[in-house]
Amino acid sequence: MCSRTSAALAGLTRRTFAAALRTHGPSAATRRFCSSNLATQRDKTPQRSAVRPAAGSTYDWIGPPNPLSNLRPVVYHVPENESELEKRLRHLRQETEDWNHDFWTKQNVSFSKEKEEFIISHLKAKGLTVRDEDGRRRSLNSEEMAVFYKSFLDKNRTRHANYNKEWYRRNFTITLLMARIALNNMWSTVRHSSKKGP
Repeated sequence: MCSRTSAALAGLTRRTFAAALRTHGPSAATRRFCSSNLATQRDKTPQRSAVRPAAGSTYDWIGPPNPLSNLRPVVYHVPENESELEKRLRHLRQETEDWNHDFWTKQNVSFSKEKEEFIISHLKAKGLTVRDEDGRRRSLNSEEMAVFYKSFLDKNRTRHANYNKEWYRRNFTITLLMARIALNNMWSTVRHSSKKGP
């Protein structure tokens, strides 16, 4: 079951992941963690994929999802005659990718750790161990987990609001830079065609 869930979530893009998070809360973001792997993943230092595109690649490269942030890393293509404005845009886009990766890595690790602590404490309060007599992991029902989800969202409300503000600010700046580049390219084309004449 764990591998099927991981495989299904590996196909999520950033947009569908964000939509799942908005629809189902942070639980959708952390279903990819198999309980047996949770402790080892939590202790690892968050790292981007070491896989990189070929040196002669002429396209942006989108890698496999990171196991902690669940975001696909993007490596932007550097054109041969890159203008200063295009370079500024590429750097801002890459910096935004890295910033987004760091935020979601910390958020997902924190969510998983707090969720685990919540489950263990509630099982202990009921006088139960983490595993049943057959060695299967115990879980709490949806009403009990809803208390945790609400608590986690309330506790992180300001952090999420700040993330959203910064996300919109960065995307607005990226959009403006893209518009400036498009206008510059259009103007260059018009000037070039007018020099050729009829």
